[in-house]
Amino acid sequence: MQQIIVVLIFVAAAFYLGRLIYNQFKSKSSCATGCGKCGAVDFAAIEKELKKKGL
Repeated sequence: MQQIIVVLIFVAAAFYLGRLIYNQFKSKSSCATGCGKCGAVDFAAIEKELKKKGL
């Protein structure tokens, strides 16, 4: 019985970590706030800013 509980806790922890990693790399197309918490990088906006600054 203890082994079953340990295996279930391990599977739940692995699922939780997998979901965290998946959500970290999943890009959100509606990131309009610009707060940086979603981790999505908008390369078009970065390029636009660099062109505006003349770099």
